[in-house]
Amino acid sequence: MFKRNKISKLISDIDSYFNTLDKASSIFQEGVRNYLYSNKENFNTNLNDMSRTQDDLSELKKEMEFALYTQTSLIRTRSDIMRLLEKTRNIADLLNESLFQFEIEMPLIPSDLNPDFMKLTEFSILAVQSIIPAAKDYFIEPDMIPDKISRAYYYEKEATRFSQNIKRTVFHKMDNLKLSEKFHLRYFALHIENIAKAAENVADQLAVMVTRRSL
Repeated sequence: MFKRNKISKLISDIDSYFNTLDKASSIFQEGVRNYLYSNKENFNTNLNDMSRTQDDLSELKKEMEFALYTQTSLIRTRSDIMRLLEKTRNIADLLNESLFQFEIEMPLIPSDLNPDFMKLTEFSILAVQSIIPAAKDYFIEPDMIPDKISRAYYYEKEATRFSQNIKRTVFHKMDNLKLSEKFHLRYFALHIENIAKAAENVADQLAVMVTRRSL
């Protein structure tokens, strides 16, 4: 009974962890929109909300790691679950760092690029939000994972496409911008694109975990 209770607590913490990551991804998307359209007060709220979700994620991760190391019944899957948590934590770090970079560096983004930056953000966040239910399914319905991670791969490709479109537009068509301004815009497009690539890394990890589980 004691072991069952500890496993149940771990599963509950994992569920909370991924729900919080999902919340962070939504905060990021809203934050980018508020920055692009100069909603300063709402953007500051997004920054505060992001900080709180990061604290929650850190606390949940510590609790899960402790549970994983003390549960002998999870020895076979412990290392895979730890890698999954590390890779998803990387997504959370990128969401946090990228949003705060907007506040720190205050990039001057031409309004003509707002739709493309929003589409880039949308596809990057969709990639993240695709791997969250897939990660949960590892513990309850692993057969459902392949279909869900395939969406993450699709959204990552779309995010890359929009990131390239932004860079191409900036360097080929915006002659009024200084070279330093062009580099700055490329930097921010790359940061948002990297969120989708981090989600792709989680999808790769889940694919490996499903294969090992079936052996």
